[in-house]
Amino acid sequence: MGEGLLCIGLTTLDMVARPIDALPSGEGTRLIEGIAVAPAGTAAGAAMIAARLGVKTALAGSVGGDFMGRVVRLGLEEQGVDTGLVGVIERYPTSATVLTIDSNGRRPNFHALGAGLFAPTGEAVLAAAGKVAFLHYAGIGGPKLDGGAGLAVVQSAKAGGAVVTCDLISPQPTALAELERLLPHVDYFMPSASEAFALSKTDSLDAAADFFLGLGAVAVIIKNGGAGSYVALGAERTALPAYDITPVDTTSCGDSYCAGFIAGLSRGLAPLDACRFATAVAALVAQGLATLGKVTSYDGVLEAMKAMTLKEPG
Repeated sequence: MGEGLLCIGLTTLDMVARPIDALPSGEGTRLIEGIAVAPAGTAAGAAMIAARLGVKTALAGSVGGDFMGRVVRLGLEEQGVDTGLVGVIERYPTSATVLTIDSNGRRPNFHALGAGLFAPTGEAVLAAAGKVAFLHYAGIGGPKLDGGAGLAVVQSAKAGGAVVTCDLISPQPTALAELERLLPHVDYFMPSASEAFALSKTDSLDAAADFFLGLGAVAVIIKNGGAGSYVALGAERTALPAYDITPVDTTSCGDSYCAGFIAGLSRGLAPLDACRFATAVAALVAQGLATLGKVTSYDGVLEAMKAMTLKEPG
């Protein structure tokens, strides 16, 4: 087995502001509590958080040849993410999202498509995938990725002995066929509950997990927001509660859960314990603005787990 983590998938720049409950009339100005800018996306967000948690992390993604692209690279590199596989596509802007978080934590957003759709999967990425301990393939549902070389990347990682986790950009029509190709080579499939229901055409977490296990995944972990997560490790099924917190910004909670899970596994935690650690990571992200929220370090998460309270079942 190799070392470190390689994340592949969507790379964006998030611009987050809160609270925004209504737009000012005309060209008026309204003072708000905070604004934050950070790299984000299914791959870049997970990579940034994993690096903050002490995992040696590299990212395979794409940004535009613009100022926003330079900001994304700088933000990632400040956290220690290896950006050697982050490509610059001059003819496209960097993918970016403006998120207007309201007082209840809801996040209406405005997304501009760009270079982030074109995550690289060429020879350099194939070679890197074969040398890591963990591969997080977070490109399912990517319109420029589905049906492409993602399968070869995942197979390269498996051949090198890596643990492969998998997440979605979007449950768009091509995503199911891509899952049928990739899941037989995936150890942990980690969709959100809404994505799982949309793709499986079921309305229960148990049935959705069975559906993806039937496609070949070794295990399925369904992220269910404020309700926690549902973990299907083969026949073993566990519903884990979320922490009882007041959310500020839930934008990157799903990506942070994936990163926390991988960080936990990398420290030797059993899968279910790694899910518990991931739950705490997501809770800390939700209590602050943008990708990192209030995550400080791996040990900081362990300390927070002692102080935070889990929600009561039901």
